[in-house]
Amino acid sequence: MGVTLTKGQQISLDKASGSPLSVVRMGLGWKASQRKGFLARMTAREIDLDASAVLFAGKEPIDVVFFQHLVSNDGSVRHTGDNLTGGAGQGGDDESILVDLQRLPVHVDQIVFTVNSFTGQTFAEVDNAFCRLLDENTGQELARYTLSGGGKYTAQIMAKVDRTSGTWRMSAIGEPASGRTFQDLLPVIASHL
Repeated sequence: MGVTLTKGQQISLDKASGSPLSVVRMGLGWKASQRKGFLARMTAREIDLDASAVLFAGKEPIDVVFFQHLVSNDGSVRHTGDNLTGGAGQGGDDESILVDLQRLPVHVDQIVFTVNSFTGQTFAEVDNAFCRLLDENTGQELARYTLSGGGKYTAQIMAKVDRTSGTWRMSAIGEPASGRTFQDLLPVIASHL
């Protein structure tokens, strides 16, 4: 059973057995909010949320994995593909990013996961959005951060995985922001490093 995180909480990603995690998966799920009234029958609603992972060495971004760059330059982080409409939002992942913690270069000490609405809809139009971290080898959910309350913003700095003295931990950030791509979010990310 995973830990449900609230904004600002942190957990260690060491296994209970004391052995280090090797591969983790950040999953993102969402679905479009149900339209009400006359428009509900007139138009289908699709929302394209995008998951990104920005790799940092200290406070410097050195690589990014997102829908246009699916594999990090060193091969340790891999996006499984772009979902243009969402739909799971109930526990299944619409987009995933795999991180091989053992293959990450030693100078990479932080990975920040972001979500942005590429099509520009606000999070007020999204239901059941979540970010979760899983042990890819066992399928065990390690942590889950659920977006709540929607909002008039188009992006979210979801979570950060960082390495301190060889130990990885996850921090739920949950910082709303505006932007259609991860590049738009870099100034907001900087305050969380």
